[in-house]
Amino acid sequence: MIIQKDQKKIISILKKIYRQILPKQNIDLLKNEIVQLIEDFNKKNRLNKINISEKTSLVISYGDNIYSSQSSSMKIFQKFFQKNLEKLFDTIHFLPFYPSSSDSGFAVKDHYQIDKKIGKWSDLKKISKSKKIMADVVINHASARGLWFKNFLKKKKPGKDYFLTVNSKFNTSKVVRPRDHKLLKKIKIFEKNDYLWRTFSPDQIDLNFKNPSVLLRFIKIIIHLINNGVTIFRLDAIAYLWKQNGTKCINLSQTHEIIKLLRVVTSLLNIQTLIITETNLPEKENLSYFGKNNEANWVYNFSLPPLLIHAFLFENSLYLNQWSRKLPSTKHGNCYLNFIASHDGIGIRPTEGILNEKSLSSFLKRLKKNGSKFSYRKVQNKSKKVYEANITVFDALKKSDFDPKGLFFLERYISAHAIMVSFEGVPAVYFNSLFGKSNDEAKYIITGNNRDVNRYKWNFNNITTKLRDKKSKQSIFYRNIGALLEIKRKQKAFHPNASRININLGPKIFCFKRISKDKKQSIICITNLSSKIQTPNFKKIGNYKDLLNSNLKFREGNSLILKPFQTLWLTNN
Repeated sequence: MIIQKDQKKIISILKKIYRQILPKQNIDLLKNEIVQLIEDFNKKNRLNKINISEKTSLVISYGDNIYSSQSSSMKIFQKFFQKNLEKLFDTIHFLPFYPSSSDSGFAVKDHYQIDKKIGKWSDLKKISKSKKIMADVVINHASARGLWFKNFLKKKKPGKDYFLTVNSKFNTSKVVRPRDHKLLKKIKIFEKNDYLWRTFSPDQIDLNFKNPSVLLRFIKIIIHLINNGVTIFRLDAIAYLWKQNGTKCINLSQTHEIIKLLRVVTSLLNIQTLIITETNLPEKENLSYFGKNNEANWVYNFSLPPLLIHAFLFENSLYLNQWSRKLPSTKHGNCYLNFIASHDGIGIRPTEGILNEKSLSSFLKRLKKNGSKFSYRKVQNKSKKVYEANITVFDALKKSDFDPKGLFFLERYISAHAIMVSFEGVPAVYFNSLFGKSNDEAKYIITGNNRDVNRYKWNFNNITTKLRDKKSKQSIFYRNIGALLEIKRKQKAFHPNASRININLGPKIFCFKRISKDKKQSIICITNLSSKIQTPNFKKIGNYKDLLNSNLKFREGNSLILKPFQTLWLTNN
């Protein structure tokens, strides 16, 4: 039974969301329905906890990132994973695997189905027996060609009143946009002229969370996913969830309350789960989704990718150091999710307030030279700003003004991943990054979709053959990144919540110290960000050995010589 104290928590949050919309008796009924869902689930499931430790690392992949004509994609992925990735990752983030009409799975047609080309629920459940599964809850919008929208047009359930419509008096002048297409679509429906809200694309219609049936539906979807092996939930585009007349329609208090509600509900389920907010926003806004340790369990560390890539391209740690020094340490139960690459691109909004205009302009010019496309967003004065750079990490780091021929492309790439893997939080590696994939220009020419440059799909036999060849680019990148992850798994100082102390060794070096929770192990992570040899001056450091090169032992008083773009992980034991 859900105790009175927890029921009060639920009703308190529901009142904050709906007190201006629903009468008290309707809020009470909604609370009762939510409590019943929790109790029904707990009757069928035993207590089961998630273990998060230094062994926790994610691989980010589409269900069909690897394919073969012989079987469904998810089965092929599992076969490849068991042979090549089993020892490196304990968690798999499967990007949307639902039937979808566009945006590589993010225009969901049916949240209760897996796309037949990708697999079945039984495939997902089988993988979840040995690995933690993270899945997307595409919560802000649904497909214009999906079941819900078809039902919405017929006033039929499920879907009736699910989508957000506004009238001509709704003031959108302050709305913060992540895209540059027309936001509202005028339609004549139910004998009146209304406007459909489309934050992300004409095919992705925003859902109406002012209708409590939509909130209840997503709680049911989360429970359905748990029943099929998912224990980590990525709340996609969550910041845009609630719209209010005359506001920015982003980061509104009701959105934060909905996340608090989902956190409370999932915490009361017998199977422990984690909630991750995907908020590609300036740093302060992004971190606000931790709440007071009562919203997201994890937040994406969105500022890390652009600042890390900038530091390597301009051989300067100034911005990276300033940011790292100010970044707050996480509390128990909270965590950063660190990444360099994702299925999208390199977010530029997270650099706001960190990179100045001149530095940002130089950064974008360099990325363009390296082959980047750019996605834009509209700002209030109707002009456009770069929202994200669409480029693979391999191409982003391939050449710089200091290294125009790309002589150190491999060293830059591996050291960037070494920093990401060792930084405070949980590391997540995009499947294509494991093999140093360059921009998929062929796919881009066909689709014209900027993001497709970073969404290459691998033929199973092709990638397997390349990994057998020790001299192939794919094999070299895979072995180097794999080595980082294998070492990381054995170090208590790399626990996601192990403390981090920033060490400033000048503009050519990025350095920080990780200290294990029991204080017994400390690791100094030091990277030369330049194409020249560096000799940083360490004082009173003690005796250390390098985890990345067992032959290198560092004694107090010795000088430290760092090769171009070399990383050391100096441990005291």
